[in-house]
Amino acid sequence: MIRAMIVDDDALVRLGLADLLDGDPDIEVTAQASDGLQAIEQATAHRIDVALVDVRMPRMDGITATTRLRALPHPPRVITLTTFDLDEYVYNALAAGADGFLLKDTDPTEILRAVHLVATGSAMLHPAAARRVIDRYHATDHPRAAAAQNRLERLTPRERDVLTLLAQGDTNADIATRLAMRESTVKAHVSRILATLDVTNRVQAALLARDAGLTL
Repeated sequence: MIRAMIVDDDALVRLGLADLLDGDPDIEVTAQASDGLQAIEQATAHRIDVALVDVRMPRMDGITATTRLRALPHPPRVITLTTFDLDEYVYNALAAGADGFLLKDTDPTEILRAVHLVATGSAMLHPAAARRVIDRYHATDHPRAAAAQNRLERLTPRERDVLTLLAQGDTNADIATRLAMRESTVKAHVSRILATLDVTNRVQAALLARDAGLTL
């Protein structure tokens, strides 16, 4: 059972998401919060697997909340919810440790899929929004590109292959098929990549790869 938390200052949004998630037999809405401070309190009181976190909220916004949630002893994975006009906030949320983000008008089946994917350690980024964020805030001539390239030099050639596909949004199963590997081997490679690059999740590894110009 995936224990989920919904964090949004709009009561109707919380109600709609709760109805959606509770309709999935493998997801339980364990907690709800109307702002970042309540989210920290709820995540401290309950063991949360996946938190869906709005970006703009009173008292503590979703970016700060993501940083605080990821710093907990048992950190939940975070999916940031946003509108298409908040790209800079979304990028900052990903940099803070979010495992992905969705637009609020995302199809309900995709929201459920995102919760399941993120709960297993994968990432879920809305393709159009991800492309827009990366194009605007992660150009390869950014000053951090050289530093990112140096960090990628620590990887083996096979790990770079895995990272390239990971950065394109492929799941472990997709990578295993494309590289003719066992899925368990891919998982082991991903774990080593995260440790070697000193990042907390797949999204941060993907952004680092794009910083270095490994993918477009």
